[in-house]
Amino acid sequence: MLSETLTVELQRYQIGPRIRTLRLKKKLGLAQLGSHTGLSTAMLSKIERGQLFPTLPTLLRIAMVFGVGLDHFFSRETPRPLVAVVRASERLRLPSPPGDEPPAYLFESLDYPATDRRMESFYAEFPLDAQPSAPHQHGSAEFVYILEGELELSVAGETMPLSAGDAVYFDSSAPHSYCRRGRAVCRALVVTAA
Repeated sequence: MLSETLTVELQRYQIGPRIRTLRLKKKLGLAQLGSHTGLSTAMLSKIERGQLFPTLPTLLRIAMVFGVGLDHFFSRETPRPLVAVVRASERLRLPSPPGDEPPAYLFESLDYPATDRRMESFYAEFPLDAQPSAPHQHGSAEFVYILEGELELSVAGETMPLSAGDAVYFDSSAPHSYCRRGRAVCRALVVTAA
């Protein structure tokens, strides 16, 4: 019988739930896991529910079925969700296209520190003297939300006027371009997907 201290410490590793997660990922029933490991379904059930802690040889048998090392069960690190904060003072304002005066628009990346992004987000500003952007295409989708001012968006030859509060989602693999309209600077939130 284990002491209360040892029981509490072993429970922190969540060995039973980790085994259950591996088993369900492989779509194995307890009986199937039992036939692969030579362990009874009753014993495996108790291990998964945290009522029984496996010995190292027993845990090694289970680990071999799933192709993981013993360290898989003893790592205290749980995967943390990706979080990347970008402070307003840290953003870099870039012209697009680079070198053009005046640029069609200025943009600031809102998520540059995040690795393996599934999307990219930008703050875009279309100044009073902005020239229309050249048609371009990229990725698979784009979302634009107009924060302030007016913008004309052209997608595959179709032109759409947008005002503050308007939003548009479109296929960005089609040629598209932007042109500021009205008498004020236009500011927008732009999100693109790969």
